[in-house]
Amino acid sequence: MDALQATAAPPVRNATETIMSAETNSAPAYFSRYAHLRMSRGADGILLVEMHTDGGPIKFDARDHEGFTDAFYEISRDRGNKVVILTGVGDYMAEIDFGSFGNVGDANVWSKVHDEGTQILENIANIRVPMIAAIEGRAHIHTEYALLANVIVAARTATFHDLPHFAGGIVPGDGVYTTWAYRAGAGRTEAFLLSPRPVTAEEAAAWGVVNYLADAGSAVAVARNLAQQYLKQPEVTRRNTRIHFIQPLKERIVREVGYGLALEGASANALVQQMMVASKT
Repeated sequence: MDALQATAAPPVRNATETIMSAETNSAPAYFSRYAHLRMSRGADGILLVEMHTDGGPIKFDARDHEGFTDAFYEISRDRGNKVVILTGVGDYMAEIDFGSFGNVGDANVWSKVHDEGTQILENIANIRVPMIAAIEGRAHIHTEYALLANVIVAARTATFHDLPHFAGGIVPGDGVYTTWAYRAGAGRTEAFLLSPRPVTAEEAAAWGVVNYLADAGSAVAVARNLAQQYLKQPEVTRRNTRIHFIQPLKERIVREVGYGLALEGASANALVQQMMVASKT
């Protein structure tokens, strides 16, 4: 979708029409199982998944890397979820606690990172209902999660980046290349990841990554409005459309990400060795 189309976000209904109250008595147990995921679902079946740390922007850590694997699996298998909206609190995601992962130059440590990283993306791709990413603030880490959504709504003040990889000395092999290349094209993605910089929401729209631009603070409201439109169609139609649309990208995830993470692990080992040598000089 080009930039002109992306600016034409659907009108947002008022709060009474768009914001559904969360389930209380009948909420599935997994909704409260993950410390950095806040999940709520209204009677309409729209699941809002908010990434956060203590109610503010998430600082992604090793516990999240492990927990998100299970969380997205549980989301994917829960037929009570009719549409899924993924977002962050304040920022989509802008910080990562590298130290929490331990010595990533150790093959045993990286084996766990490798398996979880592959499974997270496969489990998101296995969500079998329409998925919308609502981006506010900085989407500078793990944008591949968002790019597995069918539609991305971004505030005009949002920015996209890839902080952890090439600029930090490791291969961008965790799916960020695969998803961006699928949405924006390989050449543009290679240049972006080799010389990472903040990309505005408007520029991401011109690249075909962002589908709807929203006013600051209203990305989730626009996403809810879109979700309400999707709910007008039969459930089988909604589910099968998601399955059909995600299949080509799912095939690339299965084909490329395990290999990419193996290359990333080798580069992490080389980076750790380089840092050790530097510390002795």
